[in-house]
Amino acid sequence: MLFGKYIKKQSIMKKRSLTLFLLVILLWDLNAQNKIASPSQYLTEIKTELTKKWPDNRTINLVFHGHSVPAGYFKTPIVNTLDSYPFLVLKTLKERYPFAVINIINTSIGGENSVSGAKRFESEVLIHKPDVLFIDYALNDVGVGLGKSRDAWNNMILKALEKNIKIILLTPSPDQRENILEVNNVLEQHKNQIRQLAKEHRVGLVDSYLLFKEKVIAGDSISKYMSQVNHPNREGHQLIADEIITYFQ
Repeated sequence: MLFGKYIKKQSIMKKRSLTLFLLVILLWDLNAQNKIASPSQYLTEIKTELTKKWPDNRTINLVFHGHSVPAGYFKTPIVNTLDSYPFLVLKTLKERYPFAVINIINTSIGGENSVSGAKRFESEVLIHKPDVLFIDYALNDVGVGLGKSRDAWNNMILKALEKNIKIILLTPSPDQRENILEVNNVLEQHKNQIRQLAKEHRVGLVDSYLLFKEKVIAGDSISKYMSQVNHPNREGHQLIADEIITYFQ
């Protein structure tokens, strides 16, 4: 009788242990699936392609899709293309990968938000067959709100992932009309939403908003990095470019 109770107790304990073990595995798997892509590993295949020499190399297409900041607008209407972060990225990549043929394709339009950008995504972005796609719309998405912008970003991400395109999302650069140190201001809300999208889809993230915020926390004036109220200057663009480059190191 006692032996039977002992066996039953052991069986229950084993079942509980197995249940706990499976729960731990499930939580670990969910956590692994909900992570931003690692800068050191996400573009491994692209980095290998960039090291190849002629005649084994091929053209690598980096497509930048967004608003006036990646388009290169500084103090409107001046467009400083060669000082904007897409071309600062190109300059650094060419120093690092001298044998690579790299196309910088800029599909950005000043004043545009992600809802409009999503409408022309297939005809004007995917047509270029990006190897890496950068999306930067949050600064202008304040006007359409979190819900519509999330739908638009999600739509573009899914369409790109269907074609096995590597994606790096960018959070907003500053708008001096918003206090960057104010907790949960409207730009920070968009920043948090983009971080969540990067986690959900396990794609890359460049947290531009955090880069500038850290400079202000360290004692810098935000105006040091801005050419006008909502456009970075060359120093501001360099901050963003340097963070993008971490994915290519």
